[in-house]
Amino acid sequence: MTIRRLTAVGATALALALGATACGGDGGTDAGSSPAGGETGSPKASGPVTVFAAASLKETFTDLGRKFEAANPGTKVTFNFGGSSALATSINSGAPADVFAAASPATMKTVTDAGGASGEPRTFVRNTLTIAVPKGNPKHVTGLADLAAPGVKVALCAKEVPCGAAALTALKAANVNLTPVTLEQDVKGALTKVELGEVDASLVYRTDVRADAGKIDGVDFPEAAQAVNDYPIAALAKAPNKGGAAAFVTYVQSPEARQVLTAAGFQTP
Repeated sequence: MTIRRLTAVGATALALALGATACGGDGGTDAGSSPAGGETGSPKASGPVTVFAAASLKETFTDLGRKFEAANPGTKVTFNFGGSSALATSINSGAPADVFAAASPATMKTVTDAGGASGEPRTFVRNTLTIAVPKGNPKHVTGLADLAAPGVKVALCAKEVPCGAAALTALKAANVNLTPVTLEQDVKGALTKVELGEVDASLVYRTDVRADAGKIDGVDFPEAAQAVNDYPIAALAKAPNKGGAAAFVTYVQSPEARQVLTAAGFQTP
């Protein structure tokens, strides 16, 4: 009787041990289960999130920032918009930022080469150039060749800026040489010159023309296909808010964010 009783007790203990193992051992979370409050691997967001972003992203990212805050109570997104090359320089110089969204891989590379990115940057959209002209197109610009005509004043972005590098690529593809009357440090600066009537045309992104359609017109040209800019985004290695940075980068690549970006004229990668 004693031996049979001990055997029964041992079998019961073994069954309990196996059951505990199947349920996750000592009460910890399964490796494949979702963390509390979100999907598996979803970064948590709270507090301030500082985003350095290319000037051409101003309208869409401002909208996305509001949507991100609504979806993540307790967060506050602050943007610094400007020329990608200037933003990259600021980041490499130690400016406090959580996320960098650039208008070209080349400007992002200056940050990654300096060890400034956390993880691999991801291309989230693409953008294409167009010719911005005043309403009604008074100089009758139909393509890049018209920009070199006598009496046509043109604004370009500086060659260090992604929109400037893309413009030079397109002009070279069209075999057009021109001397701009001004070189701007970001695409919004080049666009403003047209708005104010200081120039007859400028090479900017389609998204900028669409965002300012009430003040200017856009003229597409075939060589733009040879100067498409990829836009990469990355959380930064020295981000003060690493969780918020990861969450914002994830959100920008979400279906909801992509809908906002494509509606503004950006292309999917």
